[in-house]
Amino acid sequence: MKRAALYVRTSTVDQHPETQLHDLRLFCQNRGLQIVREYVDHGFSGAKARRPELYRMMDDARRHRFNVVLVWSCDRLARSTKHLLQTLDELNGLGIQFLSQREAIDTDGPLGRAIIVIVSAMAELERCIIIERVRAGMRRARLEGRQIGRARLDVNREQVVEDRRLGMSLTQVSKKHGISRATVCRLMKEANGNFNLVALASGADTSQQIQA
Repeated sequence: MKRAALYVRTSTVDQHPETQLHDLRLFCQNRGLQIVREYVDHGFSGAKARRPELYRMMDDARRHRFNVVLVWSCDRLARSTKHLLQTLDELNGLGIQFLSQREAIDTDGPLGRAIIVIVSAMAELERCIIIERVRAGMRRARLEGRQIGRARLDVNREQVVEDRRLGMSLTQVSKKHGISRATVCRLMKEANGNFNLVALASGADTSQQIQA
């Protein structure tokens, strides 16, 4: 029985890796593959070549701890054609078979390897198109005068800092100004930072500061 390693990646922490793992486990059961380890990179972009579990999987591959690598789809392993081919070249050199469930790709044969090149190139193209669409949307929004990113905080920052320094609690200050406790802390840190810069410039002692 062949020993299989499952590799799973999610782009955001909101996505659950169990969705992919369920399908891959069932696939192994139907193929008669023994799962020796599951490698999960949770919340990592496919554009990043260095991922902790991917690195660990490749290290185990060099130690010949399995002879099959199974992924849900090729873009889970890499979104760059160059990175994908480099990984597959190394796996092939180690005598490790690569399987992609969604694309039904098996690198045991030359046809499977040729299909992988095409699929990975299309995945990379898709990613580039998405990036360009986002950039175009941001350019259009700027031309139309729309806000990009977080809206400017409409609050009297000096009054927030003063209220906090006068002894009001974080909760009291946040309720008074209609902002979160975290925002109060951030404004206090910014105020203390500005205070330090002024004090350093004047040569004053900054060891005594009012904490947020």
